[in-house]
Amino acid sequence: MDMMVLVQVLESTMRLATPLLFACLAGLISERAGVFDIGLEGKMLVAAFMAASIAYVSGNVWIGVVAAVGVSVLMSLMHGLASITFRGNQLISGVAINFLAAGITVVIAQNWFRQGGRTPSLSGDARMARIDLPFATALRDVPVIGPIYYGILSGHALLVYVALLCVPLTWFMLFRTRFGLRLRAVGENPAAVDTAGVSVVGLRYAAVAICGVLCGLAGAYLSTGLSAGFVKDMTAGRGFIALAAMIFAKWRPWHALGAVFLFGLLEAVANRFQSIDILGVNLPVQAMQALPYILTVVILAGFVGKAIPPRAGGAAYVKEH
Repeated sequence: MDMMVLVQVLESTMRLATPLLFACLAGLISERAGVFDIGLEGKMLVAAFMAASIAYVSGNVWIGVVAAVGVSVLMSLMHGLASITFRGNQLISGVAINFLAAGITVVIAQNWFRQGGRTPSLSGDARMARIDLPFATALRDVPVIGPIYYGILSGHALLVYVALLCVPLTWFMLFRTRFGLRLRAVGENPAAVDTAGVSVVGLRYAAVAICGVLCGLAGAYLSTGLSAGFVKDMTAGRGFIALAAMIFAKWRPWHALGAVFLFGLLEAVANRFQSIDILGVNLPVQAMQALPYILTVVILAGFVGKAIPPRAGGAAYVKEH
């Protein structure tokens, strides 16, 4: 693999890892507060549809992004209502969101646009513009720095950089603020937090709302930045891959960044090469495309070390009297 191909693969990895990173951090924050959310896939899908639809109608991609975040937060609050307020099963609520999203996006898209469950192709201001970083062109021919800065880091949509910025912000929020301390405590021992006079319900709703914002950004980038419109089931399991990356990272933001880049790299390699030769064995394109999903199964099966979730995760809190 020559230098040019390597740069192209890594540049593609940046783009493909962005929706995974948003979704992974979303699940991480929610589960740190004790609310398991396997509905990441559904929220991303609805957000992707809303972003593409509103961007097409309005001609402005950022109006679409706001709409995507809004609908994703609404679905997160639905999950919160079912699992926090009514103390329902969090996994069943997440599955219901996924099924709802898969059906409603296609039905509404067909009703609005009459194009077989997809939105019209986006162009102009309805798509996310690429941003050139300062001095990228000037540094283009500098050895090592040029290919990294100009070829890999520069030329992405704004949300790519927002996703990268969310990693240190999430770490700081969880481990260096009072809110983050309480959030983690709610996921470990909600009774102790309640005894201290802090609202367990309020903190968990805050966590699922943040989760909704991040899922909305993931879906918006998927349909207006990575692609040029919405198509049926375009998330293609990314919500579940993000959950696997979160478990792989053991619920830690910086480790999550590495995990999603691994999944993004596998997808980028599969998109770039029709086949690849490993130790004399030629892997066809179908095997390459399946690699991210195979790795997801391996991680979820528990073959990558012991990952211990928050102790109070998945359990509704019942206030003691």
